Amino acid sequence: MTRPATSPTLIGSAVRIFDLSLGQMLWSRRSIFLALVVGGPVILAAAVRIITLVVPSSSFRINGAMIGGPSIFGMMIWLLYVRFIVPVLGVFYGTALIADEVDDKTITYLFTRPIPRGAVLLGKFLAYLGCTVLLILPTVMVVFFLIVPLGGGSIGQAFPSLLIDLGMIALGLAAYGAVFALVGARLKRPLVIGLVFAFGWEPTVMLVPGYLKQLTVAYYLQALVPHAMPQDSTLGAILQVFSDVPPVAASLAALAGITAVALWLAARTVETREYVLEQ
Repeated sequence: MTRPATSPTLIGSAVRIFDLSLGQMLWSRRSIFLALVVGGPVILAAAVRIITLVVPSSSFRINGAMIGGPSIFGMMIWLLYVRFIVPVLGVFYGTALIADEVDDKTITYLFTRPIPRGAVLLGKFLAYLGCTVLLILPTVMVVFFLIVPLGGGSIGQAFPSLLIDLGMIALGLAAYGAVFALVGARLKRPLVIGLVFAFGWEPTVMLVPGYLKQLTVAYYLQALVPHAMPQDSTLGAILQVFSDVPPVAASLAALAGITAVALWLAARTVETREYVLEQ
């Protein structure tokens, strides 16, 4: 007697799609472009380090107070990574998980495989997460070792904050990627909509008092930045606008919830939607 064929599980199928997609993402033209984007902070950090070596008396001051390396690193994490690079990676990769397959007319080949449709979305999301982590986290570590020693900063004392930063960035990549995967699965022109959300809607509502900021990923993500920003300065006054953040535990729960719900809705969309390929 022959055994009845068993249906592939969701997780097993997602792992197969992950294995198929990761290499494609790492060597795509999009990854080459975004590697240049995440390389920007490294170039900036190297320039700052070279300046301090060539001109030993040079230092960064705000209102006469010298800023040490850990504070500079914290501002770079907040301004460059949390507010720009993480959303950019989420938009460019997340919206493309399904939309690129539709545009390239290859989605039908994925759907003819004997696997659940939702596994296609989940596997490609895991590949996105692995790809972006491999792109961004090494640059954070390079920036850390270049910047933190400035002004007598201690790498050993600041290292626990680096680990928190790496975890926070990974959570941000997951949350933004899941949200924009949903946008890419449901809507046309998802890249434009994603850019408007990340760099139009979020910065705007973060400046407006009220509950609307709770409808953004940035509101919960910035609560996980462990670095103290300058308080007695113009920069500190600007950053105080963003000081209204929820507790860390609430932010972690919210980010996990956003990621899980957005992924579930995206997978459900892929399962039920009929994708009509334009000729």
